[in-house]
Amino acid sequence: MNQVALWRRLLAELLGSAFLAAVVIGSGIAAQRLSPGNTGLELLENAAATAAGLYAIILMFGPVSGGHFNPVVSAADAAFGGLSWRDAAAYGPAQVAGCIAGAVLANLMFALPAVSISAKDRASAAHFLSEIIATLGLTVVIFALARSGRPRTIPAAVGAYIGAAYFFTSSTSFANPAITIGRMFTDTFAGIAPASVPSFIAAQLLGGALAVAVIRVLYPRLTPAQAADILVPHSPSHAPGQTLDGGPGPGAAPRERPPP
Repeated sequence: MNQVALWRRLLAELLGSAFLAAVVIGSGIAAQRLSPGNTGLELLENAAATAAGLYAIILMFGPVSGGHFNPVVSAADAAFGGLSWRDAAAYGPAQVAGCIAGAVLANLMFALPAVSISAKDRASAAHFLSEIIATLGLTVVIFALARSGRPRTIPAAVGAYIGAAYFFTSSTSFANPAITIGRMFTDTFAGIAPASVPSFIAAQLLGGALAVAVIRVLYPRLTPAQAADILVPHSPSHAPGQTLDGGPGPGAAPRERPPP
């Protein structure tokens, strides 16, 4: 269903994931420096920047790859036939690599060591439950909007949901295995200790699996074509008669045969 070459999509996922990690971590560092000792205000600043940044990043890279930046979303998309399992498996490493790169860049932008392993322990039963709920809600939001014919509202809805989930979950809603791994590499406000990562990823995978089950029950007529449009429709022609790869699109006029 996708007219964009896989390598272009992987590059878009890598770059988008890097920007996402840079926004999350960079805004966390800035918030801590601008509002020292005021944790509530720091979290508000971090959440607002992440919500706005995520919306913009999805719009930037979504037309190429769909703008997943999240292995759980890519796996759910494959489960509904919108993305092949082979492509979903390729998306994952690109997303993880991008988030690690974004963490390194965020550290460097604030004159910190390029890599500093986080010591912030987040492993608890409450955090585990929070990540299940956060990932479940995020995935359902995305596919519910796709099924109801509103895929173009998904970027704003995803940004709004993540911004809200910073506050209604005790884990501050990572909801993404790739960003969880990336945030290990910064010992700052947004970091997570390596020992906490396995439980977070397990909770996110469980939340994603539950979301697929919920979506199948609530939206049984979700088609592969609808799933292929998440998070941003990325199959239409880039210009009249031309795909994003520069080739002729489905609406292109047939070429005239040269005269004999």
